[in-house]
Amino acid sequence: MTSDRITLLIVDDHPVVRDGLRGMFAAADGFEVLGEAADGVEAVRLTGELDPDVVLMDLRMPGGGGVAAIMELTRAGARAKVLVLTTYDTDSDTLPAIEAGATGYLLKDAPRDELFTAVRAAAEGRTVLSPAVASRLVSRVRAPGGAPGKEPLSAREREVLALVAKGTPNREIARELFISEATVKTHLTHLYAKLGVKDRAAAVATAYDRGILG
Repeated sequence: MTSDRITLLIVDDHPVVRDGLRGMFAAADGFEVLGEAADGVEAVRLTGELDPDVVLMDLRMPGGGGVAAIMELTRAGARAKVLVLTTYDTDSDTLPAIEAGATGYLLKDAPRDELFTAVRAAAEGRTVLSPAVASRLVSRVRAPGGAPGKEPLSAREREVLALVAKGTPNREIARELFISEATVKTHLTHLYAKLGVKDRAAAVATAYDRGILG
């Protein structure tokens, strides 16, 4: 990621959507739109040429869909982080995109500030999932061989989890809660075990599903 601003590639088959997103980011501090693509094939080509920090990727596009493009970028080892921005939140869209390597998944009705925050988080490699999308992932993240444990989270574990859901890195969680990073990692290990998950995205998804996060 560049030191002063986050560079973007906007991928959407609708010119009006691309124009709107370009204008939105142009009017905000800290962002630079390097280019636009109308389909997944063009997105892969331009990502290679322009090397953006973040690719804002639509999913359903004539001439080359987003999931195939995400898979190709992942396979090619692209530096860019892919943030899906789409109108679709069905299992057939959400799960393949995440599995293909998308860093985050937002719906197009997300508020402007939420989109900006998501792009910043994605540029830093942090997972960003809208609540509606997170709940879709639950069936794929539960521990195999039965339901995960139901042991309740402690108050501090809930605090840590709430900050994780906002995309807060461990260092900032430690600072905000006045604890060490090592303690943050310990809390994460414990809440992963209690939720029956293995990573941050799965913890957030399961927490939404159980009503721990609302």
